[in-house]
Amino acid sequence: MDGMRTMERTEILIDGVSAYLAQEQDLVALLRQIETAANGPAAFVEFVVVGNRRVKVLITPSSRVVISTETVQHDPRDTGNDAFPYGGLYDFDPEPLG
Repeated sequence: MDGMRTMERTEILIDGVSAYLAQEQDLVALLRQIETAANGPAAFVEFVVVGNRRVKVLITPSSRVVISTETVQHDPRDTGNDAFPYGGLYDFDPEPLG
């Protein structure tokens, strides 16, 4: 055994667009929100994705949602705390340009 730490990563695919849920997301609560939105008029469902970024998705009765889970190597940055995002267009680069 090599001692590598792992964690569960959940992928959510909504109408063909994929995102990975951040750790500490309450999957059962999210599933309930999606079910409620899909059974009524369109409604926004909000969750945090890897990178600690908040996403809002409009769910309608015709939305297609697929959820899968896999075991991946542990990423200590993936806390689900959207006050501390990482990775992406708006990250601060401490190296000056030029």
